[in-house]
Amino acid sequence: MTAFHPNALCFGEEFPASGAPCLVHVEGHGLTITFSSEADHKQSESVPFSSMAVSAGGLDHDHLVIKWAGPTGQRTLYLKSSDVIRAFRQAAPDHLNRPLEQAVEQVRRVRQRHRIVWSIVGGTLLALMVGLWFGSDLLVELAVDRIPVAWEQKLGESAYHDFLAAQEIVKDGQAVAAVKEMTGRLASQIPDNPYTFDVTVVKSDVVNAFALPGGYVVVFTGLMKKAENPEEVAGVLAHELNHVLQRHGLERIVKQLGFVAVVSIVLGSQQGLGQVMKQLGVELVTLKFGRAQETEADLTGLQLLHRAKIDPSGMITFFERLAEKDEGRVEWLSTHPMSGARAERLKAELAAMPKFRPEPFTFEWGKVRASLGGQAGAGS
Repeated sequence: MTAFHPNALCFGEEFPASGAPCLVHVEGHGLTITFSSEADHKQSESVPFSSMAVSAGGLDHDHLVIKWAGPTGQRTLYLKSSDVIRAFRQAAPDHLNRPLEQAVEQVRRVRQRHRIVWSIVGGTLLALMVGLWFGSDLLVELAVDRIPVAWEQKLGESAYHDFLAAQEIVKDGQAVAAVKEMTGRLASQIPDNPYTFDVTVVKSDVVNAFALPGGYVVVFTGLMKKAENPEEVAGVLAHELNHVLQRHGLERIVKQLGFVAVVSIVLGSQQGLGQVMKQLGVELVTLKFGRAQETEADLTGLQLLHRAKIDPSGMITFFERLAEKDEGRVEWLSTHPMSGARAERLKAELAAMPKFRPEPFTFEWGKVRASLGGQAGAGS
């Protein structure tokens, strides 16, 4: 049994509608076309150049189409092999040169048009991907804007109570009164504030504080004992309140839930988002903010301290002191990484602010720290 490797497809009345595979050889007089039957009986047909008409065709117009009148009617041969086409062009007589060149030109134009179309399609897809990449933050902001504050508060309240259920809460005393005074001074300087801040002091040596969506804030006693003056704690509080005001927690949630959730929210469906969060294991308490969010909370926190007439330098010195000296459990730094550039930017912002006379708090910071078991130290 001889191997048969067709290099063309022939159509004619006696062939199937899908065409008959055939092997084409270019000869001096024309083409020799060999067909293979089921019984492996090869049949050949000789087609002289004088009887041919040529053009371009095929699905992508990259075939050389040859037509002639066969013994049983019109036949059409589709050639795609570049070697056979090249041999055909070299052997073709003069009367076929012109239609051959026209066919070649047509193939060239079609291929060029295809390249342009695919370039446009590829460029459009690339532009779409780049747009989605750079526009993702805008989509997230649109989604967050569509979430009502009341819904956000329910979300934060649930996580807040779940967290506090396992903690030892400081319910009254000088530390609670001090935090309440700080929060009151800061909140009074927030115009059109849609949140009622709920700040809880939790007994723990961990140097930490964090905010949840909806206005819920936790301050650990470890952070208060570490602070040398109340302005340092107020600086941390101003930073955390601005995470709430800028809705950074919601933005992180929406980003973690992904593009489908974002589109769903933008189109008006916030229902079931809490359930989706549970399914995906999104934990509000462990959410970490991005660098841009930290910078925004720094700067807006600094401005809030300024408006509340609380010395903003306490915010910077506390951050720097923790970053440089503390080798213990400084959880706040793990979620709010302090860099030299970040501190320098805060200093530059502070230097550009109008000078003002800070107003002291009404409590004595030494007594507050002592009530928590810390050293009295300096401070108002």
